[in-house]
Amino acid sequence: MKIALVSLNQAWEDKDLNWKKCEKYIDKASQANVELLIFPEMTLTGFSLNIEKNSEDRNCSKTIARFKQKAKESNVAIIFGMLTKQGDFFYNKSFFISSNGSIIGDYAKIHTFSFAGEDECIDSGDDLVVVTYKNTNIGMSICYDLRFPELFSALGEKSDLIINIANWPKKRHAHWVALLKARAIENQIFILGVNRIGVDGNELEYMESSCIYNANGGLLHPKSLDNMHIYKLDKKWQEDYRNAFNTVNDRQQKLYKRNV
Repeated sequence: MKIALVSLNQAWEDKDLNWKKCEKYIDKASQANVELLIFPEMTLTGFSLNIEKNSEDRNCSKTIARFKQKAKESNVAIIFGMLTKQGDFFYNKSFFISSNGSIIGDYAKIHTFSFAGEDECIDSGDDLVVVTYKNTNIGMSICYDLRFPELFSALGEKSDLIINIANWPKKRHAHWVALLKARAIENQIFILGVNRIGVDGNELEYMESSCIYNANGGLLHPKSLDNMHIYKLDKKWQEDYRNAFNTVNDRQQKLYKRNV
């Protein structure tokens, strides 16, 4: 599958400006015959906890409508993030839009970032999400989820690759790359990290760090175009690697869950 990661320089809480940036990347991805294009967490706002301003009703969202229409016009599947309001609940979500413009998956962030107070205003999701697209099983996660290996272990059982969309600051960059690589090695799976760049409204700086690690912990080298990084993932290579050196099968899950 041909996949592109966009290290978007997100304008703070400016949906229209960020949308214009996304449109340009979608057009470039379409011209490059990309099959799946992935944007960072809270794509059109940056990581803002201003839920009253930035959240949208799941059932009548302008942002969702925009991405659905553009995906269909461009024949490119898209993953993006946003805040949604569903009844009395607010969620930090990622959406998977197919190339025909339909929603085929949406994931609510399970591990809200308590350090920044995200848990105080945003509800935690309670479902693991794996989307099947073009014969590939794709696990979905968001930012802080990356610190919890149990989630990736569970997703890895049903996935060919796992995607993490994020707003991960430069000051914790070492953690970002270490955790992405570790999740790839321990689950013997492609791990995709999609991070923003620039400076947000809280004066946090972000650096170029979107990347993919393979099942052996190897960093893949993309073709890059204006902060869009294009990869061709070989699922057969991963299957062959696992068959030759399978550590996942040796896990003792029942033992780990046993009370001490």
